[in-house]
Amino acid sequence: MTTAEKKTDAEDLFDGIAGKLSAARAEIARIIYGQDQVIDQTLITLLAGGHVLLVGVPGLAKTLLVETTSRALGLSSSRVQCTPDLMPADILGSEVLEEDSKGKRSFCFIPGPVFTQFFMADEINRASPRTQSALLQAMQEKEVSVSGKPHPLPQPFHVLATQNPIEQEGTYPLPEAQLDRFLMQIDVDYPDETSERAMVISTTSGAQIKAAAAMTPDDLLAAQALVRDMPIGDSVADAALKLVRSLRPGEGAHEKVQEFVTWAPGPRGAQGLVLAARAKALLDGRRAPVLEDVVSLAVPVLRHRMALNFRARSSGLDVPGLIREIAETL
Repeated sequence: MTTAEKKTDAEDLFDGIAGKLSAARAEIARIIYGQDQVIDQTLITLLAGGHVLLVGVPGLAKTLLVETTSRALGLSSSRVQCTPDLMPADILGSEVLEEDSKGKRSFCFIPGPVFTQFFMADEINRASPRTQSALLQAMQEKEVSVSGKPHPLPQPFHVLATQNPIEQEGTYPLPEAQLDRFLMQIDVDYPDETSERAMVISTTSGAQIKAAAAMTPDDLLAAQALVRDMPIGDSVADAALKLVRSLRPGEGAHEKVQEFVTWAPGPRGAQGLVLAARAKALLDGRRAPVLEDVVSLAVPVLRHRMALNFRARSSGLDVPGLIREIAETL
């Protein structure tokens, strides 16, 4: 095969995946009204091979987003409602003692709901730290250990967790180590009036529509491989690295960073920002990311990886505002 033929095959693969992603995005937007940015950021996270943390008040279609996205991408999905009494075995599964027809007893592993391709942990901060830590292994290693035995999870595997930003009684805040495992924290806001009107009319009628499958799991895996193989310019990679490093207190740091930042993004933040920029380029049908991709994704990729001190809050400064201010200097 000549170099020209290889190039043509690669271009055909890229165009095919980009077309399927465009169709999947349209299918999701047909069901989820007025949340185009949330849809795009969710798809970008999945393309980058990451996990999503959705933050929003009840009733903003977070659960419907999981169901619709899984249908559009052809993924199997499951959902667990997190509560303080939820045990790790309720998510991971457990071993039970079985007896065969000859009377021989043996332990058999019964997989839990985490053995799926798109797993939703609803109100994850209501689960106990013990249960949260069990999910952490699944997110990081794509496998779980039960009774000392590893069990690989299906591929692809992604977690979409939700949090209610208002009601905090009876919750267990996610530790920094687990927050760092989420590629993005996506804030879900109320839809605009036009979108909400269309949603109200559509969802209260007799005909209920569902998303059609525009992709398969193999398509998603192929798209994730394309993201990893996508070239990135030195200037774009350097901008992502400069932004992450600029948010860390230390010698030569920005005055506000030095004064107000308690802890800042680590190398995983820079990795996530570069991957997300590549994924956004693929979702938009471009063959390489640009500086604007880094700037537009800086807040959802980095805001949950840093914290400000009390002086910052008393001065009216928040994390997204600080990230945007630093990003404007790139």
